[in-house]
Amino acid sequence: MSMEILKGMATTLKNMVRKPTTVSYPEVERELPARFRGRHVLHRYENGLERCVGCYLCAGACPADAIYIEAAENTEEQRVSPGERYARVFDVNMLRCIFCGYCQAACPTGAITLEKEYKLASYYPEDMIYHKEQLLEPVGQSTIGSAAVWADPAPPEAEEQPVPQANLVFDGAQASAAAVGMGNLKAERPVLLEDEEQDADRRTL
Repeated sequence: MSMEILKGMATTLKNMVRKPTTVSYPEVERELPARFRGRHVLHRYENGLERCVGCYLCAGACPADAIYIEAAENTEEQRVSPGERYARVFDVNMLRCIFCGYCQAACPTGAITLEKEYKLASYYPEDMIYHKEQLLEPVGQSTIGSAAVWADPAPPEAEEQPVPQANLVFDGAQASAAAVGMGNLKAERPVLLEDEEQDADRRTL
């Protein structure tokens, strides 16, 4: 009997005594990790106003182009958000979404978070496009989201997991148009690559 066969049998025997890594879903469900990213939720303030101000940053940050927004102006008679605008239309295409959390990181008001819901299956593709009415918290409910994806520092139960360092990407002061998915925009000021001072500055970053 060759050594390769013995190695293969040893691997088989070693795995036979291990506990199974699978569970009998849906009777048994796994405990989700602290940084799990599931279905999106749009949040409200305590006074009932929507946090989303229709700034399009989440749509611009989305690498999968899964978010579609149409903004409208607030009026004194109908104020939906505390800003000048609100999201009249807010659609998320779950078939395109890769659940990366960039939209959550880009949002300046904490209006969108990715929560724990993951049972999104449907027979019909059109059902996988979630509209604002499905994403928005009901009137009278005001939360900031339970996902700890962008928490700093990491929660104790998630210390072993990699933490995306988004605070240096979407803080406004350091973010570029390309960083939020809008790399086709013209630069605010020209970059002179032949300038020795600028080259030196770039090397220190």
